[in-house]
Amino acid sequence: MASRDEILNNIKNTNVVPNVALPDYEGFGIVYKDKFKQFKSVLKTISSDAFVLKNEDEVLEKIKKLFPNIEHLASNISYIQKGLKSCINPNMADDPHNFSNLDLSIVKAEFGVAENGAVWVKNLENRHRALYFIAKNTVFIVPKENLVNNMHEAYKKVDFKDGKYGTFIAGPSSTADIEQSLVIGAHGAKSTFVLLV
Repeated sequence: MASRDEILNNIKNTNVVPNVALPDYEGFGIVYKDKFKQFKSVLKTISSDAFVLKNEDEVLEKIKKLFPNIEHLASNISYIQKGLKSCINPNMADDPHNFSNLDLSIVKAEFGVAENGAVWVKNLENRHRALYFIAKNTVFIVPKENLVNNMHEAYKKVDFKDGKYGTFIAGPSSTADIEQSLVIGAHGAKSTFVLLV
């Protein structure tokens, strides 16, 4: 056996991570009297916003009000596709590079976190995860009852049983590295909104 193989085998045999149960965080973390108020407040501080809406019609009206002149938009949500003209179904595209001119993407998120304004996206119906990041503006649709207090509660809701993609997103990116000037949307969307339905 060559020295190289011997070294690699030793590393492989000694670098085994034991399968250990994750720690229990029951009853840990901040709990808010009004989760939505906290969620909206945090989103405002990160150049974003959230709204509570009653139904699909209100969602469509809110999107039209927020983006009255949008031309290039995409959503894999059927009632959005039907209710907003010029909305394309991104799942029909083979190449996500085709979305490079998107003004708006409207996507589902599983839940929101009041503590930090993040939403968890793991939409199995979404063929292209680029939709979360490539458009100039992004709207996340979240079931209203799926707002949790803190990341400890969020941690319990996260799973990767199907081995698919998932991530937390909170507002548009921002940087003040260059000459201490704040730039919103330096990477990804320039604006994000969360609609709790």
